[in-house]
Amino acid sequence: MSEMTHAEAEALVKEHEKKELRHLSEDELPTTLQWSNRLTKFVDRVGRLGAWFVVPLVLITVFDVTLRKTGTMQIWLIENVSPLFGSTLLQELQWHSHTVMFTLVLAYGYIWNTHVRVDLVRENLAFKKKAWIEFIGLTFFFIPYCVVLAYFAFVYAQDAYKIGEVSASLVGLSHRWIIKSFLVAGIVVVIVAGIAVWLQLVMVLFGPQNIRFPLLTVEWPEEEGSKIEGKERLDLEKAKDLLQERAKATKASDAQPAE
Repeated sequence: MSEMTHAEAEALVKEHEKKELRHLSEDELPTTLQWSNRLTKFVDRVGRLGAWFVVPLVLITVFDVTLRKTGTMQIWLIENVSPLFGSTLLQELQWHSHTVMFTLVLAYGYIWNTHVRVDLVRENLAFKKKAWIEFIGLTFFFIPYCVVLAYFAFVYAQDAYKIGEVSASLVGLSHRWIIKSFLVAGIVVVIVAGIAVWLQLVMVLFGPQNIRFPLLTVEWPEEEGSKIEGKERLDLEKAKDLLQERAKATKASDAQPAE
């Protein structure tokens, strides 16, 4: 019998390790991962809610641009219907909607790994090194920085409330503290997202090495390259040709004798 090559031996070891892997169901998850899942679901719901603010953002923008083109019609609406038809108010509603949307979806982008990463070094590292970089970054930079940011954002919103801050424009929106409070809310949700990922990384680095569960910001070694920006990578060679599938189904139905 010929001796096994190094590549064959490595493939055999990987196959053996793969068989020993234990994929945990949601009921089998340890407490740490259950808390991570709860926090992830909360961030996901907040992000999905925030995404809906793109609707008023687009509608107000289109309405404002269209109204400004009418000229005297806008003036008539302001004087006889409501000051809300003023261009300044509409423009402020636009950036308020944009602020709410951005602050509420920021954490969503992080947990599903769809935010921009400039990973010239990290992407070429082994799985454990990636996990350690993410863990150290969250522990000493990401979470502490966001906590400090949330504190100053809270002071920022509180001061606006105490002084009754309004728009710098005489015809702008009042109650400026409301939109500033969304900065606080958004940063708090980002902190929650960071904790959810941190709990996962604790299990990855310090827990049993043969268990598997869905990861948020890194990929298991055996799944590496299967996703891009948090989404499943589509392999065109393996993907079904829907047109061919429909043609086969149509041919099969035509071939059946009529009753």
